[in-house]
Amino acid sequence: MSKGTLRQILLLTDGCSNTGDDPIAISALAKEEGITVNVIGIVDQGHLNEQGISEIEAIADSGGGISQIVYAKQLSQTVQMVTRKAMTQTIHGVVNKEISQILGEEKELEDLEPEKRGQLMEVVDELGETMDLDIFILVDTSASMKNKLPMVQEALIDLSVSLRSRTGINNFALYSFPGKRKEVDKLIQWTPHFDSLSGAFKKMSTSGVTPTGPALQEAVRLFQKRMKKRGTDEDERFDLEETGM
Repeated sequence: MSKGTLRQILLLTDGCSNTGDDPIAISALAKEEGITVNVIGIVDQGHLNEQGISEIEAIADSGGGISQIVYAKQLSQTVQMVTRKAMTQTIHGVVNKEISQILGEEKELEDLEPEKRGQLMEVVDELGETMDLDIFILVDTSASMKNKLPMVQEALIDLSVSLRSRTGINNFALYSFPGKRKEVDKLIQWTPHFDSLSGAFKKMSTSGVTPTGPALQEAVRLFQKRMKKRGTDEDERFDLEETGM
């Protein structure tokens, strides 16, 4: 079975974008490129306003991903959950597409008889552990995030530990926004070595604006550059017929 690579942008933010392009439109472009956009809205002692919550949900929805509003103290568990759930959701969507191609447009996983559905869910679970994962972590470092960054660091280190149990290859990059001179600042270039996370947050500095749209656009551009460099115009179609489905 062709396994391909799961590609995610993980956006961690605590508020509304207030400058630059529309992040919802950029997130839709990411989805077209095969990149899932997941968003975690971080609440400290106060609450995100309705506009902020709506934007977070809309960014994730247009990017085919998952959104979650969470208190900073609960961030670690949430980052792991969103990453894992998004992997399963992405695979689930591809499996449904394959079922439609094999059995007809009206068929989806839930339409299959229980035995075949169970077999396919085993395939989904297996792919979640064996597919390669590229995850681009984008951290909002606007002024209001200053006190939350230590918890963001802790959450990402915990995520790295949980991903080590997978048999698939994990690669990640870590960028913050707004950048000092550009849309984003590179903290860690693409690497399979999560150990580098512990020192990365010392490079972060906070700023007043929240250019979420431009930051997402740069994340998509860097993903495209990586895909081109690796020659990954690969067909990530899962041949379910090979599984006996």
